[in-house]
Parts: sequence; C-alpha cells; structure tokens
Amino acid sequence: MQNNLLERVAIDQLENFKSKDPGVERDVDFERALKSKQILIITGIRRCGKSTLLRQLSEKLHSFYYLNFDDERLLKFTIDDFDNLLILWKKLYKSKTIILDEIQNVKNWERFVRRVYDEGYKIILTGSNAKLLSGELSTHLTGRHIKLELYPFSFKEYLNYKKFDAAIWKSSDQLAKLLKLTDEYVEYGGFPEYVIFQDEDYLKRIYEDILYKDLIVRFKIREVKSFRELANFLFTNFTSEISYNALQRALNFKSVASVKNYISYLQESYLVYELFKYDYSLKKQLIYNKKIYSVDNGLRNQVAFRFSGDSGKLLENVVFLQLKRDCSEVYYYKNKK
Repeated sequence: MQNNLLERVAIDQLENFKSKDPGVERDVDFERALKSKQILIITGIRRCGKSTLLRQLSEKLHSFYYLNFDDERLLKFTIDDFDNLLILWKKLYKSKTIILDEIQNVKNWERFVRRVYDEGYKIILTGSNAKLLSGELSTHLTGRHIKLELYPFSFKEYLNYKKFDAAIWKSSDQLAKLLKLTDEYVEYGGFPEYVIFQDEDYLKRIYEDILYKDLIVRFKIREVKSFRELANFLFTNFTSEISYNALQRALNFKSVASVKNYISYLQESYLVYELFKYDYSLKKQLIYNKKIYSVDNGLRNQVAFRFSGDSGKLLENVVFLQLKRDCSEVYYYKNKK
C-alpha cells in the first residue's frame, strides 16, 4: 500500500475519530479495561456501538494511535503494511497505546499485535466476528487479553438515553412513561443509531450487509437461497427449540452438516445465539435440541415473519440478552413435567 495514502488515511481517521460525539456512556468498567496491561478485545455485532465505546475509552487516554480497517481506502492493506504504519505513527505522534478498529479485515493481523504487545504497547482491538480470539492470537496470548462483548443498548442504557431514571419514579405519570418505554424497547430493540433516528430500513441494511458481505461472500456460500431461508426461519421461530435434522429436511439442505455450519456462521456474526439445554452430561447437551435467540428484537422484527402472539417471545429474548451480558454461561432447562 502506498505510504502517502496510508498517511492521509491515518491522519483523516484520527481527526474524525476525535471529533465524534462520545454518545451515551455504556455500562462498562472503563477503569479496569484501561488499567490492565492485557490486550483489550471488544467484539459484537456490526453497528452495536463498538466505535462509540472506543471514543469513550479514548477520552481517558493521554494519547493513542488509531486506525479503522472498515474503510474502502484500506482494502489493499496487508500485514506487510503494519511496519510502515508504525513508523508513520511514530513520526506523527508519541504514544504507547494502539487502537485498531474492525481488525478482522486484515489477514494474519495477530502477528503484528503479538509483536507490539511484547514491545510494551497497550493494545485495544475491535471486531465483528465471534471467532476473533481463535487461532494464533488465542494460542500465543492465553491469559494476556480481556474480552469485552458488546451488545445493542441494554434496557438500562436505553433508559439512560431517554433520560429516564427508573430508580426514582414515583408518580403515575412516571410509571406510565416507564411502561411505554418498556414496550418500545421490547418491540424495537436497542441498536444505538436506530434508537436515535428511528429508521426501520437501517435495521434491514444491517441485516443484509452482515448476511451478504460478512457471511455469503466470506464463507463462499453456494446454497444462498437455502441459507437465507434458514436465517429467516431462525428469526421467525426465535426462542423455540430447533432440530438440525428437522431443519435439513424442511429446507432441503444437502446435509445436516450444512445446517450446523450455517448456524455457526450466523453465530459468528452475532446475529443469533444458540442455547444448549442444561445437563450434567456434555454428551447429552450436544444431543438435545437447541434454542435460538436473536441479538436484537428490532432487527428480528424487521426481517422475520411476524405473528400476533410474539410478545412473550420478545420479552423472553430481552431476558436472555440481559443474562448473556451478566453471566459467563447461560443454558435453558426443561424437564418432563
């Protein structure tokens, strides 16, 4: 990649990044994240607010290097360009903190990160892929990183944006407002830009971008029609139990393995979550039917076939997402009664 273009992009991006509104503060322990010498890795679905969270984190830093790889001018950037980038940064600024946004767009980025980490840099990364920690980075940096999984707004964050303090409401008017906000959140979800601008097409664009750019193109999916039907089926039947074999037969996939792979792709992009039934036996957990949940109610409602009796499922999905935020492991329980 040409050095003059790289320099122009780096300067432009840093200036634009610093000029952004920090937005609604997320419910994140900033002090712990920044005090640690470990690599901070922020993951989550596209447009859930990772870059905004970086902006909030950056306000607590004296100086930093920054580059966002979700930029068409960096399409030709490869691992070989990292050395030139570091030289450029050192020429322009002085810092020991590196922020790399949407790092998964650069193949073999792990090698550069491991090297500069060993040289004493504080590293902050973001990515939109659940397997960002797999492979070489995970192998060589076990115990040296903190993972922060970010979601669209929680209900608490949603109320903060709406400037409603749920802890001190007293009057019937305030209760009515709280109930109204609850209904809105359960129906429309918490994608930050949707909450702000109320553009329903925005959620559809997120879905299509992820489905096509991040999944169909990246994984070279050939059964495109069946893959789209599977995604739609999962969103339509969210919170329900699923069977790989039944899905294979119903949607005419060539094999059960295809169904498993395609669901894993949807999970990698954070569109859906697959929940295992609780059992002391790991083998039985793998055999039992799974339950599927959506990353956001609003996105789900824009792309799924709607039923009049969805309200209970929407509320269950909200509860599941909060459990995912708060707990390291979540299962569903079901007995024979």
